Amino acid sequence: MSRAERIVITGASSGIGAATAIEFARRGAVLVLAARGEAGLKDIATRCRAAGGQAHIHVVDTTDAGAVARLAEVAVATLGGIDLWFSCVGVGVLGRYEDVPIADHARVIDANLVSHMNDVHAVLPIFLAQDRGTWVNMISVGGFVATPYAAAYSASKFGLRGFSEAIRGELSKKPHIHVCDVYPTFVDTPGIDHAGNYTGARLTLPPGALAPETVAKAVVRLAKRPRNTTVVGAPAIALKLGQLAVPNLSAAIMSGFLDHWVRKAPAGEDNDGALFDPPETASGPDGGRRRPDQRRKAGAAVGAAAVAAGVAAFMWQRRR
Repeated sequence: MSRAERIVITGASSGIGAATAIEFARRGAVLVLAARGEAGLKDIATRCRAAGGQAHIHVVDTTDAGAVARLAEVAVATLGGIDLWFSCVGVGVLGRYEDVPIADHARVIDANLVSHMNDVHAVLPIFLAQDRGTWVNMISVGGFVATPYAAAYSASKFGLRGFSEAIRGELSKKPHIHVCDVYPTFVDTPGIDHAGNYTGARLTLPPGALAPETVAKAVVRLAKRPRNTTVVGAPAIALKLGQLAVPNLSAAIMSGFLDHWVRKAPAGEDNDGALFDPPETASGPDGGRRRPDQRRKAGAAVGAAAVAAGVAAFMWQRRR
């Protein structure tokens, strides 16, 4: 009888991290779930147990390197080793760069970039001692395509991609230790409700947003078949192509779109969301903003448009 997978997930209390925990639990995994919010962790742990897995929770702010080191020690003592560590902590703040308090920008960098670095610093010695292990780094297509109105988010995601590549290089002589990056497009999670918002408008999602379970299944597959790069969502490859062919074009287009959206969207109240304090209640994996009758059509339409834009950009660059 094969041993159960031993999984650690940071950012497990909601969104993609929560969906991934439940997906691993369906396979009978033993999990250590970590996040700032105890209510969310308890909710997801209960769902994992109902799905057939074992789940232990650990409340931790992953921007605290010492706290993450203690999490790794607890995880090894609890699980007897770690097969896969999924860094899924992520926050965001929306607004023109000058309108967002610098403390909010700094918090995004700490949560999205530094916390993932803390995770690796804690788990890598364990992987080296085991001579095996998989680190999964949740990035986003924002690691290739800049996102105006979310400058700190862009900085963190571009930084994560470079960090992964550097660590992968250091581990190039360790064939059983894997660094796997995941790049989804827009995903319908509670993250949009937790984001800081200084746009003056109520936040929404574009058509074609992915279900968190779609991304979760891609992450779970990496436990058996590690890959350096996994892109989830049809538009991502085309957006990457467009960025490589015509640098800054997609960012300029997106900035214009957001300028228009802010003028037309319903008014919203400026706030720092859950940047500094976790939600008091459980929010689960799903954001609940997708309309079932539009999901497939919208996704196909966005994908086709992105492919066309990417190819057009590439051809335009060649003609130059």
